[in-house]
Amino acid sequence: MGSSCMHAFAVIGIVCTAAISLAILLFVWRLVKVYVLARPLKLHADLKEMGSWAVVTALKVSCHVTKATDGIGKQYALHLAELGLNIVLVGRSPEKLKATEDEVRARGNVQVKTVVVDCSGGREIYADVERELSELEIGVLVNNVGMAYPGLYSDFLAISRDYHADMINVNNLSYVMMTHIVLPQMISRKRGTIVNISSDSARVPYPFLATYSATKAFVDFLTRSLETELQGTGVIIQGVLPGFVATKMSLEDVSFYCPSASVYVRSALTTIGVQSRTSGYLVHALQVLLMKIVPDFVVFKFIKLEMEKRMSHPKLT
Repeated sequence: MGSSCMHAFAVIGIVCTAAISLAILLFVWRLVKVYVLARPLKLHADLKEMGSWAVVTALKVSCHVTKATDGIGKQYALHLAELGLNIVLVGRSPEKLKATEDEVRARGNVQVKTVVVDCSGGREIYADVERELSELEIGVLVNNVGMAYPGLYSDFLAISRDYHADMINVNNLSYVMMTHIVLPQMISRKRGTIVNISSDSARVPYPFLATYSATKAFVDFLTRSLETELQGTGVIIQGVLPGFVATKMSLEDVSFYCPSASVYVRSALTTIGVQSRTSGYLVHALQVLLMKIVPDFVVFKFIKLEMEKRMSHPKLT
């Protein structure tokens, strides 16, 4: 009886070890395919074939908000222009948009259109956006709006109710409305790409970023749901969940695990059509692998300690 139990446990152990090993090997293969082979083998989508215009949405609410005039949004606009796509910049500040427009024109021989809109408004603002885009063949939409805490990290109760409400409106409603505006023409043409910029904070709960983290989880689930819903339509829906990128929003310096926005976006673009839910950058993907291996309670404890350390970051004091 005892030897039979030991044999059964041994078999179970072998099966579990094999399953875990296989899962890790498959994950590593996906990393190689996405981040090593995709560019030289041209496995990624040809965005130029999607349509003649790309729309990059973003805005400026405070110094800690992603926008088409800085960081990831700006780099998507610049790199898409390099590919030959005409660019629509959607943002709040006319001056910042004009500056970015000049950079885009210098980067590629393309047309550039700017749409000034404050995405912290209600759904009524999107009628103007739809009118501005109605005559354009939109091949790519990059939803990049992202309103963060005014102090970057904060206790939940230190943020006003109005600010929490605005963050939900900006970070979530804009993605739904912009997707709803461009998706019909993409489905009609049977081609198009929608890239929704989420965050690594959508994967696990982030203390001191509670509402921001929750809004990014919404973006992640919206993207995954639409990706399944739209299979067979010819429209690519991709969710991008970056870790730390060196932007004004993150207050991070460039390092091995924290790339510049330009390096990050160049990497992320090669994942379109290859991976529907991506970290966008190899080192960030390896961090995700580590989080999958380590027990949740250890990950949550580490994140809390890391966030407490970041709360005392000298750049925030």
